[in-house]
Amino acid sequence: MSVFDHPEFDGHEHVAFCHDKASGLKAIIAIHNTHLGPALGGCRMWPYLNSAEALTDVLRLSKGMTYKAAMANLKQGGGKSVIIGDPRKVKTDDMMRAMGRFVESLNGRYITAEDSGISVENLQVMATQSSHIAGTSAQYNALGEAPTGNPAPSTAYGVFVGLKATVQHVLKSDLRGVKVAIQGMGHVGYRLAKQLHAEGAQLYVADIYPEGLARAQEELGATIVAPEEILTLPVDVIAPCAMGSSINDESLPDIRAKIIAGAANNQLARESLGTALKEKGIVYAPDYVINAGGIIDIYHQKLDDSSDDAMRAHIAKIGDTLVEIYQRAEAENRATNLVANQIAEERFTTQG
Repeated sequence: MSVFDHPEFDGHEHVAFCHDKASGLKAIIAIHNTHLGPALGGCRMWPYLNSAEALTDVLRLSKGMTYKAAMANLKQGGGKSVIIGDPRKVKTDDMMRAMGRFVESLNGRYITAEDSGISVENLQVMATQSSHIAGTSAQYNALGEAPTGNPAPSTAYGVFVGLKATVQHVLKSDLRGVKVAIQGMGHVGYRLAKQLHAEGAQLYVADIYPEGLARAQEELGATIVAPEEILTLPVDVIAPCAMGSSINDESLPDIRAKIIAGAANNQLARESLGTALKEKGIVYAPDYVINAGGIIDIYHQKLDDSSDDAMRAHIAKIGDTLVEIYQRAEAENRATNLVANQIAEERFTTQG
């Protein structure tokens, strides 16, 4: 199948493939839209079943970054890169250097940063080969941690702010006693859980790796749930914070939560599921709106006149943006994801 015929191809400006035989690197970079500025989006390393699965992911993720930047009011376009391979088994510095050269070959049209399977240290290795690597160092941190370049604290804070605003809008309450099921206890999921715990939420957590689960149970009093059960719990909120497409034709019938609000990209397996959620009475926080804290973080790290407070204030606007989407969706009787898409498209097609 040609890339142009791929069901996830959406007028992408550039899709590039790289195979570096010496290091074993197999990677794809997709640039979706650069109308508002150079494409910015993280590099993900994942053990995809095949190259077709990787292509589907990078096409969807890069498009989501265009919409995310537009909704966050950033002068950035959307792009993404993926590396095929298990980051816990086959990742090497030679591979990261090859990835840096791959990014450099696009001459600044694409800027990469951290994503699943890639660390700040990996980015620093890439940066020895390219001047278009973001997140290798940092000046500011949204949660008061030592700034390292990892955008996870900002992503988690944005999801927390967005989830809290959604609960207030839908349930007319604060977070005390609200039951939240978090799918994924990685860098973002755990920080989100910590903030929710501080506000009195009751937590249920699942992950394919045990480390974060034990910590959440011990430190936050979270209940550990099997991964295949986390979306089916009778909770108030489901927070997908792992891989995408968790909301699909198989999972939808068993969802009992009133709200879906999490950090994962591309949570809906297909756009029409937003309407299906609406018909089921479930309020969905569009993923690229609620998880925009990371891209806002990277944007502020490049500014000389920003600060922890300025970055936090920018991220905090995610809550206001979500409420605007919910109100417009209610007034127009439309799915929240479709309303968000329309607002974003108005921005990245008409502004410059």
